[in-house]
Amino acid sequence: MYRYDEFDAAFVQERTAQFSDQVARRLTGDLNEDQFRPLRLMNGLYLQLHAYMLRIAVPYGTMNARQMRMLAHIARTYDRGYGHFTTRQNIQFNWPKLRDVPRILADLASVEMHSIQTSGNCIRNITTDQFAGAAADEIIDPRPVAEILRQWSSLHPEFSYLPRKFKIAMTGATADRAAIRFHDIGLQATTSKLGEIGWQVWVGGGLGRTPMIGKMISGFVPHEHLLAYLESILRVYNRYGRRDNKFKARIKILVHEEGLDSIRQQVEEEFAHLKGGVLTLPQEELDRITRYFAQPDYELVNQTTVDVAREKIVNPPYGRWLERNLNAHRQPGYVSVTISLKPVGGAPGDATDTQMDAIADLAERYSANELRVSHEQNIVLPHVKVTDLPAVYAALVDQGLADGNAGQITDIICCPGLDFCALANARSIPLAQELTRKFQSPERQAEIGDLKIKISGCINACGHHHVGHIGILGVEKKGTELYQITVGGDATENAAIGDILGHGFVADAVPDAIERLVDTYIARRTSADEPFITAYRRLGKEPFKEALYGNA
Repeated sequence: MYRYDEFDAAFVQERTAQFSDQVARRLTGDLNEDQFRPLRLMNGLYLQLHAYMLRIAVPYGTMNARQMRMLAHIARTYDRGYGHFTTRQNIQFNWPKLRDVPRILADLASVEMHSIQTSGNCIRNITTDQFAGAAADEIIDPRPVAEILRQWSSLHPEFSYLPRKFKIAMTGATADRAAIRFHDIGLQATTSKLGEIGWQVWVGGGLGRTPMIGKMISGFVPHEHLLAYLESILRVYNRYGRRDNKFKARIKILVHEEGLDSIRQQVEEEFAHLKGGVLTLPQEELDRITRYFAQPDYELVNQTTVDVAREKIVNPPYGRWLERNLNAHRQPGYVSVTISLKPVGGAPGDATDTQMDAIADLAERYSANELRVSHEQNIVLPHVKVTDLPAVYAALVDQGLADGNAGQITDIICCPGLDFCALANARSIPLAQELTRKFQSPERQAEIGDLKIKISGCINACGHHHVGHIGILGVEKKGTELYQITVGGDATENAAIGDILGHGFVADAVPDAIERLVDTYIARRTSADEPFITAYRRLGKEPFKEALYGNA
């Protein structure tokens, strides 16, 4: 994985020193909150309902054990003993004291981490497929290109004050596990007719109050011209994006109102000037960065598979974990392991300091010292030998992290909601906790199969509710927290925005409403193998709407 060079190290240390001085001036009153606000946001420090929140970047979701241990140290020393992993492959600490933030940033810098560009109208943390570099279906590991994009976008002089925040996601696989069609720019690896590897470029996707599916602006951009092409898109957006209305400031609105053909023409005009210039990526530079992401020294092993069916009989919890939480690896005898941060009754995405330390130990011992944060708020051990699975599972059991529920109804994505966020209209975490309790039976989860529930506490959609198979949006009406239910969303290559079925429910009524949707699906599916999302597309929304509201 990438290691900071001298420039990176000096840059982060200098920023830490600058912000330390700014914090000191805020504490003495030399800066008031209005003056301090833009300075803290440039360093990922938010003011939430009850306290400051610090958002720390995990570029393309990749960490090593030393970095995870530092996050555990910060949780233990400066917070309340836990951290919250987010849908942008970052981690948030919800309770740091302002006076401690400079020490936190200094500790982060010591392990090549920071909080720069996790906030503000800039290019945010670039996200990728959590199985990048390991997945069996991968065309190319996207992380070297993601690192190049990180370096290009960090404090870019032209794009440090965009009309609004800007998010890029990329995947090197044939399957979209990074939700690229719901980002300002989405990149998917592809091959030309000559076998050259390049990138499909999608533009204008996003969620929030105006959810839109991105549109393909180019079917193939070669490696060496990707920076120039992306800079062309950013130039057009920076020039024409709305700054007078933040609700219409994202590039999705520009693409929608101007039209894709017009945007493409203007991008191509910019690209004609930039192509072949200083933004051309030399192969030697791509090779240099790629060497940082070299594959581990895999061992040749005799056992390359595990008998899941047998294990489900001998040790059902272990068998369920094997069935749900493993992903196929490019190397025979290895798998990628998803560590679920979705225990029954837990807050989705939260991990304690003790759990983070334990996960770091597992990465160091069993996963080539690598970890990944998924946009679904779980942690991944990307390179685990099949023969080590019993030991990994046993260690996870000891930490309460062995839930075999990846992709099931209890593997819920959830924003912090009104328990923390000043923008939220309703609580998200208690609802997620109640749903996991209602559907906690392993047999019930197995009967339901693949089903993604996503919960947002407000229209900003940090919980990605628009693209949940079942989405839940918290709204406020006359002082009452209500929850609007959508069905049919999909964040994969079969991208879809969920359909709103009707009026909202009070919190206590939501679990039973979800159960009625599930029961309708089970009663009407063609077989036990037909997934919920497939059945919904076949049946349409009417049977599900009737299940919630009757014939009214």
